[in-house]
Amino acid sequence: MKKRSVELVVISDVHLGTFGCHATELLEYLNSIKPKTLILNGDIIDIWQFRKSYFPKSHLKVVKKLINFSSKGTQVYYITGNHDEMLRKFSDTHLGNFSLVNKVVLELNGQKAWFFHGDVFDSSVHTAKWIAKLGGLGYDYLILLNRFINWCLNKMGKEPYSLSKKIKGSVKKAVKFISDFETTATDIAIDNQYDFVCCGHIHEPKILRKSNNKGSTLYLNSGDWIENLTALEYNRKKWKLYTHTPLNQIREDDDENIDMENELSQQLIANIIFHKK
Repeated sequence: MKKRSVELVVISDVHLGTFGCHATELLEYLNSIKPKTLILNGDIIDIWQFRKSYFPKSHLKVVKKLINFSSKGTQVYYITGNHDEMLRKFSDTHLGNFSLVNKVVLELNGQKAWFFHGDVFDSSVHTAKWIAKLGGLGYDYLILLNRFINWCLNKMGKEPYSLSKKIKGSVKKAVKFISDFETTATDIAIDNQYDFVCCGHIHEPKILRKSNNKGSTLYLNSGDWIENLTALEYNRKKWKLYTHTPLNQIREDDDENIDMENELSQQLIANIIFHKK
């Protein structure tokens, strides 16, 4: 496969080590690109929900691929998020082409870009961490259930359905939180004269020009690899929101459907057994 050369790639909210993570699809994407700079914008490894009983080979392959990028000349920035906050005590560590940081500011063709995860704006993460962790576990179950529902819908020839997007869109507090998050990030970026502000955390991929009475900035969110399978790419002075189409959707057949059913069943059984202990 011929790899695409990309100046800068941003991914976030991969949540390696959880049932909802699309590690195989992410690896397909990573194998298709040759980035000059790669920014891992938080929640790459989900330390909050880490289970000794669950870290598949596909998840380990993603870790190896990220290390491989660094060893072959790609500048890799790992920005810590709330689900991998344990790494923050090692922030500002630099090993060759790999840097572990809490935030980073880069100059892109004469313009300043500010990258950080975004959990600093989420009060539940700081004031009631147990609630946030419980919510993360519930989200993982929701995604697993949603995959089974979509498998059934696919069997009936119907379009897939996103439970979490429906919840986010119908709950006023969720809608307001996302709006407030974007406004807060862009207001701070404008105050600091950043041309771009790039976050993760809320799993809402977006490129949006935001303004206030002091100026404007371009707000970017890289989305996630749980539901949206998205990344941000910067090339030739332009930003693009990339959405990955899994190879198994391109060449899907009955055998793959059976494999998906078996995988979902095994994951659900393993999860139930683990949490009963």
